[in-house]
Amino acid sequence: MSPEFISSLPESAQRVARLLLELGHDKPVVVLPQTGKTSAEAAAGLGCEVAQIAKSIIFRRVSDNAPVLVIASGANRVDEAKVAARVGELAKADAKFVRESTGYAIGGVCPIGHAVKPVMLLDEDLFGYESLWAAAGHPHAVFNLTPRQLETMTGAPAADVALRS
Repeated sequence: MSPEFISSLPESAQRVARLLLELGHDKPVVVLPQTGKTSAEAAAGLGCEVAQIAKSIIFRRVSDNAPVLVIASGANRVDEAKVAARVGELAKADAKFVRESTGYAIGGVCPIGHAVKPVMLLDEDLFGYESLWAAAGHPHAVFNLTPRQLETMTGAPAADVALRS
């Protein structure tokens, strides 16, 4: 990614693009013409399966107000009971908490580059795909990576976090 390209991105996506460069990631940040705020919107804009969207969901851990980041397949709903069993009791995170703890707005939360290091879990279902897309700090910005790259970048352990009927 050239400095000119990076400077053309929204400010929060510029931060992610620089971080990806520092990590040696070889794929650019992509700006979608339509919002990628939901997994379905992002998948439609990218021409991929909804399940290939690595969505970042933030919770608040009750015991210490720590941010908890679950990176889930876009096709899955997160089972809060499964997550709580691994990390402790959870509460909803409001928009202010999400912005303050991650540095990103809801709909653009990137799996890396958080203001406060979150407790993290990675949906094991993501490993069923060769290619994933994750938010790049802005509702219109995403980047492509493999499940292993996501695991390496975040250091998050893989876990069963999906709500199964």
